[in-house]
Amino acid sequence: MDTPTLAVWKFASCDGCQLSLLDCEDDLLAVAGRVRIAHFLEASSDVLPGPYDISLVEGSITTPGDAERIRQVRAESRLLITIGACATAGGIQALRNQADITEYARAVYARPEYLRTLATSTPIAAHVDVDYELHGCPIDRRQLVETISALLAGRRPALPAHSVCFECKRRNTVCVVVARGEPCLGPVTRAGCGALCPAFGRGCFGCFGPAETPNAPAEAALLRATGMSDDDIRRIHRTFTVAAFEEAAPS
Repeated sequence: MDTPTLAVWKFASCDGCQLSLLDCEDDLLAVAGRVRIAHFLEASSDVLPGPYDISLVEGSITTPGDAERIRQVRAESRLLITIGACATAGGIQALRNQADITEYARAVYARPEYLRTLATSTPIAAHVDVDYELHGCPIDRRQLVETISALLAGRRPALPAHSVCFECKRRNTVCVVVARGEPCLGPVTRAGCGALCPAFGRGCFGCFGPAETPNAPAEAALLRATGMSDDDIRRIHRTFTVAAFEEAAPS
């Protein structure tokens, strides 16, 4: 069997998830020895033509050109994996979805008539079929290595669907809500970061997006008990994944 090819693509984003891949260091060298990196402009200008066995896609769709390009990427990719909050939920730039994009453009650009943009920032899965999603802002590099290693071994990647609270329990982290009254989105946020913020005494900010079955009413009551208003609660839910928590909450 030929060495599988790996391609990395960027759409609207800060590049942080691609940098997480480069930050894998020794693990990246091990992975690079088992795949042929065929397209990764963040790391090299050397590009091989498709089709590609595995495509990693960072960023959200914000322009008509993006929408056309992601369809081309999908057509050239056997497996397509979205990486990060932008690609899986529209990212921070999806704040535009709550406002008038024309008004924003006039405020930012001297000649907005030359701007070609969509009114919304949407995740990749809203445009093409996606095989796997890695959440986070940025992604966790251990999840990325696990996913690529699993696919190379012919098995399904082990990606968590439970909440950050499970990770706090595993590392014996004292609950910041119970012990200190800190607001925390850990009960409704997807695990994957190793409960990084609670481990340093801070509440979870929800950057991995909602867990599979979030209990939104119970979480809202917990946040109100820490002194947050309903407006504060809406804002904290929208920090990294904007509408994802609202869409995941049962109606």
